[in-house]
Amino acid sequence: MKLVFLGPPGAGKGTQAAVVKEKYSLEHISTGDMLRDHVKRQTALGKEAKAFMDEGKLVPDEVIINMIRSAISGDACSEGFILDGFPRTVPQAEALDVLLEEMGTPLDRVILFEVDDETVVSRLTSRRVCSTCGAIYNIHFDPPPEDGKCRVCGNATIIQRKDDSEEVIRRRLEVYHEQTAPLIEYYASKNLLSRLDGTGPKDAVLALLGRR
Repeated sequence: MKLVFLGPPGAGKGTQAAVVKEKYSLEHISTGDMLRDHVKRQTALGKEAKAFMDEGKLVPDEVIINMIRSAISGDACSEGFILDGFPRTVPQAEALDVLLEEMGTPLDRVILFEVDDETVVSRLTSRRVCSTCGAIYNIHFDPPPEDGKCRVCGNATIIQRKDDSEEVIRRRLEVYHEQTAPLIEYYASKNLLSRLDGTGPKDAVLALLGRR
């Protein structure tokens, strides 16, 4: 099973991808995590990406596509994968199509998690993250332990990321809407798109996802 999860930041793509990964033995490929991993390991692609990042430039699509090629060629993707955070634009989707056609692994489905902007802002400004392991909490419905220590790794530093400020979130939403509208139409024209209401509790969203 080869899936793409689309949706605004804070739509729950990563949360649902983690569950689907375990249930169906799929590899969860988060392009942000993948990029950071390559840079950390100082791979050839990571060094190439870092050169652009150090200059404050976007990492070119070609570099990201080559990272994805490397990821989905591995044994971890033998049962399939979930792409989370890529593609973001129609040119990226076209490049991904070419890559998957070369590899003989076409997409099975593209799931669009639909969440309104104000819900996204509320979710992300309430988000807190473990600075060590990245475990995610929400001060409203899944707060960190009272002693401040992460339940997963025991670290005592739970933080609010700078990109979870309201100003940054609203700018990210603007970029998302600018880039994603044509991408939604692109996949709908290929009969690959399924729309999913991502505003409910995660168990309810998972139930909807299971029907797609």
